[in-house]
Amino acid sequence: MTVTTGTLYVVATPIGNLQDMTPRALEVLNSVSLIAAEDTRHSGRLLQYFSIQTPTTACHDHNERGKSQRLVERLLAGDDLALISDAGTPLISDPGFHLVRLAREAGVRICPVPGACALIAGLSAAGLPSDRFAFEGFLPAKAHGRRQRIQALAAEQRTWMLYEAPHRLLECLEDLLELLGPERQVVLARELTKTFETIKGAPLAELVVWVRADADQQRGECVLIVEGAPQPEEGDALDPAAERVLDILLAELPVKQAAALAAQITGLKKNRLYQLALEKTV
Repeated sequence: MTVTTGTLYVVATPIGNLQDMTPRALEVLNSVSLIAAEDTRHSGRLLQYFSIQTPTTACHDHNERGKSQRLVERLLAGDDLALISDAGTPLISDPGFHLVRLAREAGVRICPVPGACALIAGLSAAGLPSDRFAFEGFLPAKAHGRRQRIQALAAEQRTWMLYEAPHRLLECLEDLLELLGPERQVVLARELTKTFETIKGAPLAELVVWVRADADQQRGECVLIVEGAPQPEEGDALDPAAERVLDILLAELPVKQAAALAAQITGLKKNRLYQLALEKTV
């Protein structure tokens, strides 16, 4: 006898504008036996708006590991379930990974129902290279960890992206300015698809001043899209003596100061030395 398991639908929901809800997502949420939601109260408003009567259960960071086994048992018994987060695509800096992995290991069919995703929406409007990119999620909340991670990404040549909480946005931008330099292009995509949507791109020095001067830009959901580090030109190898000067200075000074002083000593371009210094400190 063949036993047919249920299907776990991973359903994207709007990140702001409710009109971004897809007809397929509505059909799925209406048809499944149960919806696993990051926050049932938050999602309840969305479901009520679309007159969806399907029961919900909480599946969030604090209970997902324990809850996943019970949900997979229902799937194995033949129930179809849907997984949603508070907004956007589940698992993208949101809960769901443990459930999806456990369900897949159990042989359950996983069916994505695509839709809104803040990082893709931001990237699509940023005007920075998008053929290759990296997503970092949320950087560490504490300054030391955040700065270490930015330092590790400084030489990344792909466009890279991150989410940031509004109350840490300015601190994060100031760290980016110090560690990446004033000319690096960064796009702030804030409150995407909502009434006060803002997409502002500028060199870091200018963007920090703009955000610092307007408290309204430090509110709401934020995506930062960071220009990748410039690729070194062919034949742009550094003279060994100049590199030795830079190494000595880096042992005693921060990257920015070491590069500036090495430029004065060697007569080489500060930007080239700064980029090399970033690569050495990753």
